[in-house]
Formats: sequence, C-alpha cells, structure tokens
Amino acid sequence: MRNLVINLFISFFLLINCNSVLAFDFAPEVGDLAPNFQLEGFNKNIKTKTVWRLSDFEGKWLVIYFYPKDFTAGCTLEAKGFSELKKQFSKYNAEIIGISADNQDSHESFCSEKSINYTLLSDPEGIISDKYGSWIPPFSDRNTFLISPNGKISYRWISVLPLNHAKEVLNVLKKKI
Repeated sequence: MRNLVINLFISFFLLINCNSVLAFDFAPEVGDLAPNFQLEGFNKNIKTKTVWRLSDFEGKWLVIYFYPKDFTAGCTLEAKGFSELKKQFSKYNAEIIGISADNQDSHESFCSEKSINYTLLSDPEGIISDKYGSWIPPFSDRNTFLISPNGKISYRWISVLPLNHAKEVLNVLKKKI
C-alpha cells in the first residue's frame, strides 16, 4: 500500500510539475554530437546483453527517451506508446531506448509486466541523464532525443507529456528520412 501511495504521489507530481526550464538550459542542442554512454540495462529480446553503448547504434536512428520511474502512470503510458509503434520505428532503421534511475531488476519486471519490447537502461546516479540535461535528482526528467545515424542530435523534446509522445517522435522521424 505504501508503494502504491508513493507511486501515485510521484506520478501526480511529475505530471503536474512540468518545469522545462530545469532541462532546457543544459540539454544538448540540435546538431551537437550525442553524449556518449555506457549503461547496464535490460531487453527481453536480447537477454545475454547487459551493457549498451551509444556506439551499438551507429548507422541507425536512435530515440533516447528519459523518464522518471518504472510502473508510474505517465511512464507506463509513454513506454507502452513506444512499444506499440516499435515495428514502425524499425521500418525507418530506428531503435528505441528508455533511460531512468531504476535498476535492471525493476526494468526487467516493467518490461515483462507491461510488454515493453525495447531496451531500458539504468542510470541510478543520473550521470548520463545529466549529460543530456535530463536529471532532476533523484529522477530523470521526461526528455527525448532523436539521434541521427551519424551520432548527432537531430531533434529534441524537453519536458514532454507522455500521451501520444511516441507518435509525435515517429512523425518527426518520418520527416527526417
């Protein structure tokens, strides 16, 4: 019951308190090289892989979205939106990864229970989230970056609302190709 109350409070706070100023000043700009990363994570389709790097996605479009917490209402909505459109993203040579402060066990449960079909990475100290201007301790802010096959920021969304966000990202990707 306590976890439910905490999750509801966090969800309510994150959905109501969309303060883009915190992330805007520090997020990489369109045209910048995407900050490199090496993070542990989970993908139910690639169970033998435990560490992902930006270089793993070289030559592909990459959607990196930062989100506050597994299993919260807004994060679940956003994650499921990307899952539902995963095949369409793949048609455009695009991969999707989500990054939060949650650990790999939480990501594994989240992927299993909510049918998330792409990689979720763990950034418990917010080091990579901070490089992307997406860290408001102790959570990642809800920002998304579209990275081109040559590793540059092609588009960015700062302090997004999760409803229909995946569709918005897919529409921008289609225009870029």
